[in-house]
Amino acid sequence: MSSGSSARWHEPVMVQEVLRFLAPGPGKVVVDATVGTGGHAEAILERGAELIGIDRDPLALEIARERLSRFGKRFHLIQGNFRHLVQILRDHGVQEVDGVLFDLGMSSFQLGDPERGFSFLTEGPLDMRMDPSQHLTAYEIVNRWPEREIARVLREYGEERFARRIARAIVKSRPIETTTQLARIVARCYPPGYHRIHPATRTFQALRIAVNDELNALREGLLAAIRLLRPGGVVVAISFHSLEDRIVKRAFRQRWIAGEVEILTKKPLTPTAEEVVRNPRSRSAKLRAARKLPPEDSRNAHAGEKGSCAG
Repeated sequence: MSSGSSARWHEPVMVQEVLRFLAPGPGKVVVDATVGTGGHAEAILERGAELIGIDRDPLALEIARERLSRFGKRFHLIQGNFRHLVQILRDHGVQEVDGVLFDLGMSSFQLGDPERGFSFLTEGPLDMRMDPSQHLTAYEIVNRWPEREIARVLREYGEERFARRIARAIVKSRPIETTTQLARIVARCYPPGYHRIHPATRTFQALRIAVNDELNALREGLLAAIRLLRPGGVVVAISFHSLEDRIVKRAFRQRWIAGEVEILTKKPLTPTAEEVVRNPRSRSAKLRAARKLPPEDSRNAHAGEKGSCAG
């Protein structure tokens, strides 16, 4: 392994918890729907499972391919969006799997590359695309969308209190070319001393989510994952902000009410204090897991739910 490549491999979050729920081993097929640079995938493959890794980012897949090369033919990497999980797997002859993992965090190599435009700390173009081949960029939103739409994006995807004020400042400041230029405009919209985090944090989160349609993709991807699981298979999702966690919680609960899954995490798990010290990016992680029920258990669970309502 080259030092240049290993420097781009970020440390995966909550690995032991992921392994405990997925229980990968020989004869099992696990999908890492957000394979990134291959951190979780490596741990899963070390347990003897076969792995299918999916990611929108072709550069991430290149790094993962090098990292996982020692596992030979036990892994297969595919560029794609996990919202199309069912079709992606069926195109490759896979009908059912034993586990699916979603790690919804940003890779450190993506944040650290100024040309990707994800970070407000370094100057770069307003890009923010996970898949560089797609058309929509943050530049398009910032410079061409109407003020009302920008305010909606900041409010809904960033939970930004000053959404209208920031949207107005953005429109008045056009054209905006770089990440640092945008960050300065946003910072001026905050009262002095008001913010505990960098004032541009929520704006950049909101724009990234909008560019990549992340929340709708997550809703579709979770349902696709549950559909693909064999009875007894497990889906694990690690989220990093409340919008993602809310979607995961709601999706699992809806499938539980429908009698399709058993929820394995009554409350989301969070990293240990030791992990947060070792890997500060893990501090906001929340892990939820659910197990696919056999058809007969699904029918019984559904009947029980109906009976309790009728009573």
